[in-house]
Amino acid sequence: MADTRAVQVQTETRGAVPEGAVDLAVHRVSSLLRVAPEPVLFARVKLIMSADPAVERPAIAQANVDLNGRLLRAQAAGETMREAVQHACDRLRIRLERAARNWEGVRGGRPLPEPGEWRHQSLHAPRLPYFPRPAGERAVVRRKSYALTRQTPEEAVADAELMDYDFHLFTEKSTGQDSVIYRTADGYRLALAHPLNSRLGLVDSSITVSKIAAPRLSATEAAPRLEATGQSFLFFVNAETGRGNLLYHRYDGNYGLIAPAS
Repeated sequence: MADTRAVQVQTETRGAVPEGAVDLAVHRVSSLLRVAPEPVLFARVKLIMSADPAVERPAIAQANVDLNGRLLRAQAAGETMREAVQHACDRLRIRLERAARNWEGVRGGRPLPEPGEWRHQSLHAPRLPYFPRPAGERAVVRRKSYALTRQTPEEAVADAELMDYDFHLFTEKSTGQDSVIYRTADGYRLALAHPLNSRLGLVDSSITVSKIAAPRLSATEAAPRLEATGQSFLFFVNAETGRGNLLYHRYDGNYGLIAPAS
């Protein structure tokens, strides 16, 4: 433990969050951060209650932590907010433990199972519910762009694990192509923008590689394609920029779009 100074946990709520849930989440996260392996520069808790009472797990809890310049995220859904907070904190604890074992130093390999340690392969988190908004009313309400990190697929998996992402957009190191790594029932799968024209280096056997090229679409055309696939996200090449983009379902029933910074 490098620094024991207390960090004020910021909070954000959306929807009818139950009374006392914020205090519970702040207390649980603060307790975990007191034993963080490195100084915590920032911490935030976000609690969301779905507007649709028919959603099976309407409560969503998310914790974001800046661990000495490295971002960690943990997120979970539950039937109650207390349950969601519990699961999110369990996942945050695991991410802090991995950071303590110097996760950066073991990139490229898969850590060995340890007693009580959560694994995507052994206990996959249920997909977060999203509001069943009619397709005709859905719109892109969040656009996020950033400079894509040049990584190996194994490094991309490591970042996806620490950030609790189901999918992660990055630049594949050996090919220079915009790519996405995403969770499957058996582990992770890699999709490149142009797999048949690539000279992909050796990839860990736990990562499967898609041979299907990303469709070339406009941002407007991407939404109908996403709905047709029935998946949670769509990886496509933006026809206007020529770069890989991700369109995904948000919890509120709208879309989010991730694109490389120009």
